[in-house]
Amino acid sequence: MMSPRPATEWLADAILYQIYPQSFADSNGDGIGDFAGIEARLDHLAWLGVNTVWFNPCFASPFLDAGYDVSDYLTVAPRYGTNDDLARLTDAAARRGIRVLLDLVAGHTSDQHPWFTASADDRYIWADPTDPAALPEGFVASPGARPGYYLPNFFDSQPALNFGYARMNEAEPWRLPVDAEGPRANRQALREIMDHWLTIGLSGFRVDMAASLVKDDPGQAQSAAVWHELRSWLDAEHPQAALLSEWGDPATSVPAGFHADFFLQFGPKDDGLALRSLWNNFEGTVSEQWEPQAPYFDAEGKGSPRTFLADWRDATDAVGDAGFISLPTANHDFSRLACGPRTAEQLPAAFVFQLTWPTLPAIYYGDEIGMRYVPGLPGHEGSRLGPRYNRAGSRTPMQWDDSPNAGFSTAPADRLYLPVDPDPGRPTVAAQRADNGSLLHLVRRLIALRKDIRELGAAGSTEILHAGYPLAYVRGGRYLVVVNPRRDAAETAAPVGRAAPLEADGATVTGGRIRAEGFGYGIFEL
Repeated sequence: MMSPRPATEWLADAILYQIYPQSFADSNGDGIGDFAGIEARLDHLAWLGVNTVWFNPCFASPFLDAGYDVSDYLTVAPRYGTNDDLARLTDAAARRGIRVLLDLVAGHTSDQHPWFTASADDRYIWADPTDPAALPEGFVASPGARPGYYLPNFFDSQPALNFGYARMNEAEPWRLPVDAEGPRANRQALREIMDHWLTIGLSGFRVDMAASLVKDDPGQAQSAAVWHELRSWLDAEHPQAALLSEWGDPATSVPAGFHADFFLQFGPKDDGLALRSLWNNFEGTVSEQWEPQAPYFDAEGKGSPRTFLADWRDATDAVGDAGFISLPTANHDFSRLACGPRTAEQLPAAFVFQLTWPTLPAIYYGDEIGMRYVPGLPGHEGSRLGPRYNRAGSRTPMQWDDSPNAGFSTAPADRLYLPVDPDPGRPTVAAQRADNGSLLHLVRRLIALRKDIRELGAAGSTEILHAGYPLAYVRGGRYLVVVNPRRDAAETAAPVGRAAPLEADGATVTGGRIRAEGFGYGIFEL
């Protein structure tokens, strides 16, 4: 069973793995992944070295936004199983040394949630104007018996829970202070929801849109205060539980009370440019407001790591020892590493970087075998956010083997949650398990190295030797890491004459020089 270590301790060693439950493994042949399917595949995660997983929302929902529209926080969606099935899955994961986190949608519900359909109090933000045209942009006409207009948090079907406003305005009487009855009731509800799931053995939560609670909140100061209050409660009642935020600003979210925050494809600083400057090649998920920029992991060598490095330094300085920053390979809202022109031979260097950098690594399901973003899919369950931003391509079924539907499901192909990648050369877990030279085996070895050598983890020091092609840095004063994401070879000065490779392909250290062939990488002991 899991050690009862405080979250601040066990997170330092975490290898995170994100599971999109409807696409991971289907046990009953209905075409949708489920808890029993995940349980049957836990040995894959244990073999890989994963010790922490988080599931996208699995609560009851009408699924207009793939489960981010919750209609009951205390009951799982029947398509995934039952509450008992989730408890059984959590126990099975714990026996393998794997903690399970749930995705907590804190800022809004579905418009089918009983709180909203009753709408008899101030749990939501309601306006009853004499002149609807005078309402600020964003309010939506009531779909039910209650007259007036409500404020959604994302899609119109996701009414914002009322955590109050940071600033009052006499002309907008719907603005309530954060200590009003409705906001207090919502904060209490969050405690009750978290307590319910933590009591049955879950290890914490990744919180969706964590910065969105308090409205008109400059710098998110009042939203941060809400989370600081909840963290104090959590530390007293469930000190072993972790809170990870979808905030995209670790310098704000971690001091606010979160144990960790992610570099994301969006955020208050340059709209998530730090992460995008590494991976995003303007294929797959593309926001129209993003300015085209070659990523560092670019075969033509037109990018730079400096944007990421500067933001990482700033965030690290702000976070200090209070928590962690997580670097994902991808997520359910963003293109996979294997996207557009990026080929399989380019992926190893990316994983060497991610798994040796002093952040918490978060692997999106299937990235460990190089699953690709599948273009050209129809929108599904709210996946399309713009003309070039369809999240469905990152949510396709896990590719287990070469059986029908890649081993994801026995359902007819037309009943799958999303189509399996139609590429006949698509990678699978089974094929890569049988090949010691595969990406899957490399990722496994890198995870093992990170666990065995503490200097390669989140706490080890980092000295950057060369911020270009190749990227070269020293961890803990003892381990040199070299990655060359471009097609052409690259060289730079080495801190020593020679170094012994622990894991390398196409990279050498001789004669005081580092040389990395195209897409080469190396981890060396100095």
